[in-house]
Amino acid sequence: MFLTQTKTINFVKAKIGEKAPNLKLSEWVQGLPSNIDQEGDHIVFVEVFQVNCPGCFLNGIPEAINIYNKFRDDGVLVWGVATAFEDFDKNTLENLMLLLKTGEVIGDTKQALGQYGKLDDSKLSYKIPFPVAMDSLKKTNGDINETGTMDYIYKQIPDFDSKPEDYKKQIIQQVKDYMKSKKFEAETFEMYSLQGTPSSIIVDRKGILRDVSFGQMGNLEQRIQSLINE
Repeated sequence: MFLTQTKTINFVKAKIGEKAPNLKLSEWVQGLPSNIDQEGDHIVFVEVFQVNCPGCFLNGIPEAINIYNKFRDDGVLVWGVATAFEDFDKNTLENLMLLLKTGEVIGDTKQALGQYGKLDDSKLSYKIPFPVAMDSLKKTNGDINETGTMDYIYKQIPDFDSKPEDYKKQIIQQVKDYMKSKKFEAETFEMYSLQGTPSSIIVDRKGILRDVSFGQMGNLEQRIQSLINE
């Protein structure tokens, strides 16, 4: 599922090549609590997903499980962070706990996995083996900031100014409607300027942010291996 960064929250933004800020988390649902600053000498790979996100379960999470199985003995930590930037009634802590404790999936994820034959008796056919936490969600009042609206649009459509006036008015209204409908800001999602889910974050042994990717990249194994070899 795709989304570009919305309005800015008052915290330090993560930048590739600089020290990675700690993840903003509300609760570790599976595994022992930790964070980036506690994991020196480890490479940290973070898979960011939504519970109600078919692409996360068809592509992103299986890719993360593969990385976990292949590199867990090579000083690589794999974590999952469940976030929410839409479908706030489905992308909840309760549904994340349901997934991790019983394997049961919900909503669009359940429908898509069923279509692809990856469900057994309405339950997920695999278990997430690595630690998983819930992103910190802060309520938003839905205020519309004109600067924030245009920043959002320019990141999505760099040549926006060259578009026809009717088109521009339509897009501006759509963005305003979206911002009004937002109930929460997901802090890790925003801090790392993620574009959607599934996304991945890679931090090296020195705590430096080395990569942020959206979607299934297909070359994450090579990136991890290159960090191991450094």
